[in-house]
Amino acid sequence: MSSLLLLLFLVQCLGLSAVSAAGVQLHEQNNHVVMNNGILQVSISTPQGFVIGIQYKGNKNLLNVQNEEDNRGIEATNYKVIMRTKEQVELSFTRMWQPYTNGTIAPVNIDKRFLMLRGSSGFYSYAIYKRLKGWPGFQLFNNRMVFKPNPDKFHYMIISGNRQREMPLQQDRERGHKLAYEEAVLLPNGEVDDKYQYSMDAKDIRVHGWISTDSTVGFWQILPSSESRSFGPLKQFLTSHTGPISINTFHSTHYVGENFGMKFKDGEAWKKIFGPFLVYVNSVAGKGDRQMLWRDANRQFMSEVKSWPYKFPASKDFARSNKRGSISGRLIVKDSRAGIGAKGAYVGLAKPGKAGSWQTECKGYQFWTVANEGGNFSIKNVLIGNYNLYAWIPGFIGDFKYHAAIRITAGSAKQIGNLVYKAPRNGPTLWEIGIPDRSAAEFYIPNPNPKYINKLYVKHDRFRQYGLWERYAELHRKRDLVYEVWANNYRKDWYFAQNTRKKGNKYEGSTWQIQFKLEGVVKKATYKLRVAVAAAHGAELQVRVNSRSARRPLFSSGSVGRENAIARHGIHGVYKLFNVDVPGKVLRKGNNTIYLSQPRKLDAFTGIMYDYLRFEGPDPNS
Repeated sequence: MSSLLLLLFLVQCLGLSAVSAAGVQLHEQNNHVVMNNGILQVSISTPQGFVIGIQYKGNKNLLNVQNEEDNRGIEATNYKVIMRTKEQVELSFTRMWQPYTNGTIAPVNIDKRFLMLRGSSGFYSYAIYKRLKGWPGFQLFNNRMVFKPNPDKFHYMIISGNRQREMPLQQDRERGHKLAYEEAVLLPNGEVDDKYQYSMDAKDIRVHGWISTDSTVGFWQILPSSESRSFGPLKQFLTSHTGPISINTFHSTHYVGENFGMKFKDGEAWKKIFGPFLVYVNSVAGKGDRQMLWRDANRQFMSEVKSWPYKFPASKDFARSNKRGSISGRLIVKDSRAGIGAKGAYVGLAKPGKAGSWQTECKGYQFWTVANEGGNFSIKNVLIGNYNLYAWIPGFIGDFKYHAAIRITAGSAKQIGNLVYKAPRNGPTLWEIGIPDRSAAEFYIPNPNPKYINKLYVKHDRFRQYGLWERYAELHRKRDLVYEVWANNYRKDWYFAQNTRKKGNKYEGSTWQIQFKLEGVVKKATYKLRVAVAAAHGAELQVRVNSRSARRPLFSSGSVGRENAIARHGIHGVYKLFNVDVPGKVLRKGNNTIYLSQPRKLDAFTGIMYDYLRFEGPDPNS
């Protein structure tokens, strides 16, 4: 090593050591503060509480400096230092509601917290939302933390192992052509870009972010616990997308519908903590390596999970491990067979409600785990409170809810023993279509129109391609789908979504047929059609048997669903199970047809995604 390089190296090391020895420092300026731990410096505007700069290893600012001041979200009005030591700095930025605001701000107090630790290559943030008794009602549709990395530096995005790519620039979107769904744009290079193509289930969101053009710096968001997210483990949330933009979403009505927004009645008191989460920055020396940065970010995620619940947040509202409890047990499922362990069951605690209500619950906290091969489960670090225990099991229809309320207290370790879920069933399976997994992914998904390609999804997650709703009419020009149970394969012949077709300037509904044969019929018995729906939007399901022209359907769901999963490239939304009684007298020996009609025709995105269909014979014991 040359003497000049050695000198520079020593100067850098001494400088870093000096700052590290001083611990975390806080520098207060006229209109902003800077948290500095010797690894990175984070600048936050005062009193607004906007993160306006992140300086790291010679990079003056990892954030987009062109972002307008009035486009930065909730603006705080008060700033306070909560903790200031060599080990930790924690800052509070609050916006308090007052009656004289006359509806200009939502009636909820908001406390944004930013926190830096010694030796950490990142900083933490969380928010405390609080309503007092007597305040007016309102509705909260979205709650998220958004960062906009420097567009001159960050072009490569990673949200999972197989969902990563060089992303378009914002200028490409501006030069592109807007498509039928307003967030989707046809870019000048012929690809489609749409932020919803990068949504993920809450259970799968571990770490996501951006890597610099030279592949030496990574910018990530890490949320070690989903307890403060709305709607449970299957809720799809936005992550990162073109901008560049990185979003940590805690609550949104996407994929569930605005009717399930966070609604507060007049006088209703409420409090909830969102987070904490970590904004993590990493780097590699020399020639950049994207996958090395990605692996390191995942290791950091696992480290954060092991540290949960954190010990360092200063707010008394954040519960540490000694203020939490746990519950364990075993779930057994009974269907046509004797009871077996509910392998892979999703088991969770959420606010008391009906079976399956966790899908639309958003005011409280939720705690979930996956049962092992024997159906054994353990849910740890649960906040003090009253819950119901819910579950659903891949491979079985319906929702489980334990009949008794669950009270979690500080330090409690409840052993609930064996629980039994009797899956809905009246008689033997005569035929079935699909897999009961709350998704339509196993059904036929066509190739997209060549004009609307996203190259990331050519070989996997093909349902995320734009414009698939148009392909149904193109593939079924002369008649709607007809499925012959004895001959067809649902992976090739059952279209993944029963949506509208365009005729001229209008849309029309569709009627699908399921054709099947019966060797005999018990005329006085009742058969059962199970229809599990993975998603619906502005739709209606009508069922007729052996009479397509019957004036009144045997079953009608009425208007169902506002999830918009078809338009937003989601393969599921809010799960629903319809159980249709089919009198034996309407069936016949030999050929039969069930007609599934979706008559509503609001727009191109109106429709139903089926999860699973099953036709059962009569109860052999009846």
